[in-house]
Amino acid sequence: MTTSQSRVDNPRESNQRYHSMKLPLRFTLALGLTLNATTLVAQQAANSSADSEAELAQKLQNPIANLISVPIQNNWDFGIGPEDAMRYTANLQPVVPISVSRDWNVVTRTIVPVIYAEEPADGVGNKFGLGDTLQSFFLSPKAPVGGWILGGGPAFQWPTSTEDALGNGKVGAGPTFVALRQEHGWTYGALMNHVWSFAGQQNTPNVNNTFLQPFLSFTTRKNTTFTVNTESTYEWDPDQWTVPVNFMVQQLVKVGKMPVAFQVGYRYYAKRPHDGPDWGLRFTVTFLFPK
Repeated sequence: MTTSQSRVDNPRESNQRYHSMKLPLRFTLALGLTLNATTLVAQQAANSSADSEAELAQKLQNPIANLISVPIQNNWDFGIGPEDAMRYTANLQPVVPISVSRDWNVVTRTIVPVIYAEEPADGVGNKFGLGDTLQSFFLSPKAPVGGWILGGGPAFQWPTSTEDALGNGKVGAGPTFVALRQEHGWTYGALMNHVWSFAGQQNTPNVNNTFLQPFLSFTTRKNTTFTVNTESTYEWDPDQWTVPVNFMVQQLVKVGKMPVAFQVGYRYYAKRPHDGPDWGLRFTVTFLFPK
């Protein structure tokens, strides 16, 4: 019997060689599957993070989104009065959604203005302090209605102004509504309220004002948003409009793990009261607290 015949005819030795070849093959296959699974999980996590940031960028355009946010909106208005004075207003605007049922949220939006106003005319003097606070409560369905995001409820004005020149010193209330759609990166809609005063200081004019804010924005895949809106106020007494048109650019980024949005803008006053501002600038920082 030859050596080759003995090797072929020895089933135990052949079986041992077969199993010794299978071990590295199994290890290679297992390592490959593990690496592929790890890569897939990493890709899914990256896609999920990108989707999450895109969703946040869209929610930022929704005034009643189910998202806690704290915008600090800095406004500079120029050309006021015969002295061409400047007025700086920092609006602190926390937005807090509260789930009240399976299908409904109540969204609170509060605007607290901190104001520095230069002397608009001789003898008036510079003013610094708080303005009057506007607080709105929107009852909003969690799901869109026919594609529209809707909300409505009461708005209240609180007399928090520390100077007569910085506010009305009146307690007021009235209705507020918002309606918007979001599709293919676009957001469009309008927010409005009307406030009547019914209490407060006796020596200041009554409040009977309508606020209209139609808006249009587009958010890119890089989470950059371009917005145009107006923040128009009609004072029924003394029958005058203030119509600033805002052009703004916003970018969503992460500072550490916190998402933060930065916005810059230019404002042109298409309609203004006598001695009102000609133009303005805006810089807003918005801190987001996703659930």
